Amino acid sequence: MSSPFRALRSRNFRLFIIGQSISLTGTWMTRLATSWLVYRLTDSAFLLGLVSFIGLVPAFFLPAFAGVWVDRWDRHKVLIATQVLAMLQSLALAALTLSGHINITWVLCLTFIQGLISAVEIPTRQSFVIKMVDDRADLTNAIALNSSNFNATRLVGPAIAGLIVAAVGEGYCFLIDGVSYIAVIAGLLMMRIQKDEPRHTEQHIVQDLVEGWRYVTDYAPIRWILLFMASIGIAGAPYNVLTPIIAGRVLQGGAHTLGFLMAASGVGALICAISLVLRRSVVGLGKSIAIAVGLFSLGSIGLGLSHWFWVSVPLMAVTGYGLMTQIVASNTIIQTIVEDNKRGRVMAFYTMALQGSIPIGSLISGALAARIGAPASLIGSGVVCMFLTVWFWRKLPQMREDVKPRFIELGILPDA
Repeated sequence: MSSPFRALRSRNFRLFIIGQSISLTGTWMTRLATSWLVYRLTDSAFLLGLVSFIGLVPAFFLPAFAGVWVDRWDRHKVLIATQVLAMLQSLALAALTLSGHINITWVLCLTFIQGLISAVEIPTRQSFVIKMVDDRADLTNAIALNSSNFNATRLVGPAIAGLIVAAVGEGYCFLIDGVSYIAVIAGLLMMRIQKDEPRHTEQHIVQDLVEGWRYVTDYAPIRWILLFMASIGIAGAPYNVLTPIIAGRVLQGGAHTLGFLMAASGVGALICAISLVLRRSVVGLGKSIAIAVGLFSLGSIGLGLSHWFWVSVPLMAVTGYGLMTQIVASNTIIQTIVEDNKRGRVMAFYTMALQGSIPIGSLISGALAARIGAPASLIGSGVVCMFLTVWFWRKLPQMREDVKPRFIELGILPDA
């Protein structure tokens, strides 16, 4: 196996990637179809923000407890259970839409249920990656390949969904998504995984949670990365929430226009993932995070100023590249330096920073866009993100010094 694909030597990881590639295609189809369904039913920027808020608000509080449970339970069984529940949620959404009984209340309820499932599934999956690779040295490569898979489906899923929505409606996207979960469930069941021994402890769940929180807040590299990610999640939310408004009102397009915009974002994110797969070391990723978010800021400002489809498409690619580089590079650094016995809890706080911050930004951006318009909201978002990037850049020298002992301990840097 060539170096960029070395993590695929692990059978369990190969099964996971195959199943995920099918399931994630359906997931991205549902994301586009849900956005367009809400826009079609309500024609409201505020309700677009509210649906995003409802879907992600569980990630604001639940992952902290889920992280403690993940460090105590069998992660393999938890992951299978969450995939089954997610499949049932998608099939319920499909049944309501295809039967003509769907309304904004049902969308809000089912989106909230999916948010609850994801709040447990994401920290479980993030901490389970290390169990799927046979050689710990392949962990960084596995994270990058998983991101490549995520973003390849991000490119394909919205493009397919745009065509299906335009041809036969949103319900069939939800149906395909529900069926696609069978692939990842089958892959998980076929894995040969050493079962997690339940971690028996006399500590109360709150004590475990406090221990994880102190670890995160006392270790500056993880603290600053998570704080930066949460800040960008709030400030950069208009990019995620207002794309249907940009496609429909600013660019005067339809579902296919939204599909092209999201696919362009996926192209940029895929370029990011490939560049990270080709990296041989985690060293230098902090600088990459700052540069990437700077590009995201410029792309958001450009999107707010653009009224032309063929200008907006490449700008979506730039923003997709910048945002995904921050997410994946942050994940890679944290997964590399975190202690194994705290991995579930730390990845839970990572989930909270990544997804728990977005509901706040979604609600703000939806209300703001209703007052000043989507383009002005995107411009303001880009400006705020640029100021945050300057702040993070100034933290990098101290972060390098703090993380150096851990890199030496892991053999990433030579012991000078």
